[in-house]
Order: sequence, then structure tokens, then C-alpha cells
Amino acid sequence: MTIQVFGHKSPDTDSTGSAIIWAWYLNEVRGQDAEAVLLGEPNTEAAFVLNRWDLPKPAIIDGVNAGDQVVIVDTNNPAELPEGINDADIVQIIDHHKLTGGLETAGPIDITIKPLACTATIMHNLMGPNESQMPDWVKGTMLSCILSDTLEFRSPTTTHQDRELAEQLASDLGLSIPDYAAEMFAAKSDVSAFSDAELIRMDSKQYEVGGRSFRVSVLETTAPKIVLDRKDSLLAAMPAVASEDGVDQVLLFIVDILNEEATLLVPNDLVMTVAEKSFGVPVRGDTVVLPGVMSRKKQIIPFLKV
Repeated sequence: MTIQVFGHKSPDTDSTGSAIIWAWYLNEVRGQDAEAVLLGEPNTEAAFVLNRWDLPKPAIIDGVNAGDQVVIVDTNNPAELPEGINDADIVQIIDHHKLTGGLETAGPIDITIKPLACTATIMHNLMGPNESQMPDWVKGTMLSCILSDTLEFRSPTTTHQDRELAEQLASDLGLSIPDYAAEMFAAKSDVSAFSDAELIRMDSKQYEVGGRSFRVSVLETTAPKIVLDRKDSLLAAMPAVASEDGVDQVLLFIVDILNEEATLLVPNDLVMTVAEKSFGVPVRGDTVVLPGVMSRKKQIIPFLKV
């Protein structure tokens, strides 16, 4: 049976790249039949990475069947995984997020969750001496994952391991990290082809906070004005997205990579309350700027209050 390797819905670079990396490792090093798949269209940065390293886009699947063997990467949250995931045969989880709970397995499995900025960095650790077998395209994919999740080391989630590995990989590939990261972030920032609903869902995760359910969306960009110029239509699209996705509210954070701050759109009193209680800032109008906020995992989710 082929093992399906996948990350979360709304695949970003780490979720897409880590699935590809681990499928390569299972096939080429462990001798197991494995395939990387996706739970949705990759975002623009992930699509750039696939093209840059001449990789075919993994197949997009709608769900899993009972008994399917799967490896889950870059998440452990059932809300970000296919319905019926607990009926599949989960054989491994590799992640760097907090434990959410709700996943069930038929027996003991291999789980690795570490406080590193990037799932791909954990995978490099797990490979041990076998990392020497990585071809350039795997190294390039791994480097891309790290630069994306650390925002080129700007994110507070960045560890020495992430930075040192990225520098080693860039040296092996003869790449300039600033130049390559700039290309990646330019691709991430090109959102002109997407509808407002697509933008809201592009990099989003569902969380429960104080009995309320939220779709917490983050748009990381080097050109925040492009997104903020669409503020009115994004605000108007939020209620429909929330209703369709079965959540109480959308929280949309526009992260300015270069200025290292986030702007939260404030469509109503609930979000205003969340902003003031969570971040200790007064809200005047339909946006609020949060200096220094770069990481959903470390600076947003742990602080959310209603």
C-alpha cells in the first residue's frame, strides 16, 4: 500500500515542501512506497518553489479512506485535515505546532513534535547521516521551507538549528539567502489573481478560543499596501467565508515582512474585543497595527482571548 504524505489544508511552502521531502525520504532511503499529496491548491510562494526546483505539483486529494496509510506533516490539528482522518491508518506525525488533540490511531505510532520554526528542519534531524543522500532539489525544497516559515529569520520562532541548516543548504547550492528569499517573498506577495475569499483562506487555520470558533488567516507580504487597498472588499467577504466554513468569525492578519508588524482587519465588535483583550491595544476604526507581530504560532494563537 502506498503511504500518502500530506500537510494541512491551504498548503503553504512548509506543508507542501515537507510532504515532498518526506515522501522522497521514505521512497529512496527507507524503501517504502510513498507519495506526497496536497489537501488544496498550494499558495503562490509554494507554487514558485515547485517551479524553481522543477517539481511536479503533487496530486490534490479530497479525503482519505478507512485504512489508508498516511503520514501527517506540519500539523496535528484535525480541523486542518480531511474528514475521516481518524479512520485512516496514521503511521507517523512530524510537526512543530502545539498539540491540539482529537487525532486517534489504531496503535502506537511514530510522533515527532519539536519547537523548531520549520517541519523541514525536524526532518533533517530525523534523517541523521542519510541527509548526505539528499539531491539538490530536496536541499532546495528544504531551504525554501525554512526561509518561508522563519520569514528569512525575522520570525521569533527561528532557532539556531533553523538558521544554521538554511545557511548550510544555501552554501551547498551556491545560493544567496537574501536574493532567494526576496524571490520567494515576491511570489508570496503577488495576490492579484485571487478573490477576496481565496485570500482569506490562502493561509488560514481554524481554532477554538473561549467557546468561539475562528478562522485565523495570515497574509505574509513585502507589499502590504496591495492587500490593504482591498480592505473594504475583504471586510465585506468575511461574513460569507465564516458562514461557509462553519466558524464564528475570521481574523485576518496582514503581516508586513520588511517592517515586522501585522495589521488586523476589524470588521465588528467581536474582533475589536479580541484585539483589545489579546494584544492590549486600543482599536479605533477597522484596522489595528500590531508592531512586532510576525508569527501566528507564537505571537497570535497563544494570546487570543474573547
